[in-house]
Amino acid sequence: MEEQTEVTNPNGANVIGVVSWFGYAGVGLLALVLFGVALPVAFSIGTISAIVVFVGSALFVGYRIMMLRSVQLYYDDTGVWLYSGVLPWQKGAGGVKWRDIDSASYTQGFLSWITRSYTVRIAHRFTKSSEIVLTNIANGDKTAIEINTIHQEMLRTGRAG
Repeated sequence: MEEQTEVTNPNGANVIGVVSWFGYAGVGLLALVLFGVALPVAFSIGTISAIVVFVGSALFVGYRIMMLRSVQLYYDDTGVWLYSGVLPWQKGAGGVKWRDIDSASYTQGFLSWITRSYTVRIAHRFTKSSEIVLTNIANGDKTAIEINTIHQEMLRTGRAG
């Protein structure tokens, strides 16, 4: 089994989940359609329309890639958090405090097993609207196990409060 490496974000928290390669597959298909279909059609209309389609497609695909790269699931002493965002007004973090976590789980399936890309759910004890659900997380199975292990340790030592 692969060992998941811990990366530290600038705030000093441990990053335990990022989007896997499989999460980028949809962007790859979109780029294929935009540059392989829409761009040739735009060229048949005229050079100006081809330039507009090319620039628009490049910006959109680049933005989608940067959005996927910005997703980080991390934990610190207070809880488990999801950070994402590219543009200044989009950047932010939200999460669940250790005392409010019910459990972390992942969705199993053949495709998830083959790609090692899981849907991870960190459930809130009191409300479903505050839970974290992330799709296509690299080694999400290990991520959920790690969160549950840390949560149990926090509860055992009384630091989850």
